[in-house]
Amino acid sequence: MSLVNGLPAHVLLVHFVVVLVPLTALAVVASAVWPAVARRMGVVLPALALVTLASVPLTTSAGEWLEEHVGSNALVRRHAELGDGLLPWALGLFVLAAAVWWTTRRTPSEQTGNRSASVIRIAAAVLSVAVAAGAIVDVYRIGDSGAKAAWHDGYSKTATGSGDGDD
Repeated sequence: MSLVNGLPAHVLLVHFVVVLVPLTALAVVASAVWPAVARRMGVVLPALALVTLASVPLTTSAGEWLEEHVGSNALVRRHAELGDGLLPWALGLFVLAAAVWWTTRRTPSEQTGNRSASVIRIAAAVLSVAVAAGAIVDVYRIGDSGAKAAWHDGYSKTATGSGDGDD
C-alpha cells in the first residue's frame, strides 16, 4: 500500500499504531493484573492484540515506500530504524494477550487453590507490565523521531500570515 486518496498511506496508518499499541498494552496489563477484566474482555483481548500486531508491518511497509519518495536525511533514517523495532513489542503484546486470555477462561472457583495458576498469573502480570512499558516507550520514541523528520524545517517560529483567514 502506497497512497490513500492521494496521501502517503504511512501518514494515515501511523494513527492506528499510535492508538492501538498503547490501548492494547493497557488492556493486556489490566487483564493480567485483574483476571475479572480478562474474563470480561474475553476473546476481544487477543483479537485487539492481533489487529495491533497486523497494523505494525502494514505501517512499516508503507513507511518504507514513503522513505523512498522523500529526501533521505539522518532524521528520516533514524525514524525508519526505530520503526523497524516495534514489531517484536507488538508480537509480545499479542502472545501475552493470548496467554492471559487462555489462562483466565476458567471461572474463579475453578482456579481457587491452584498454585500453578497463581504463579502463571503473577508471571504474566510482571511480563505484561514490562512489555507494555517497552511498547509504549517505543511508540513514543518512533513518533517523536517521525515528527522531527517531518517537521524539522516545515514551519516558522514566527507567524507568517495575518491569521484572519484572508490568505
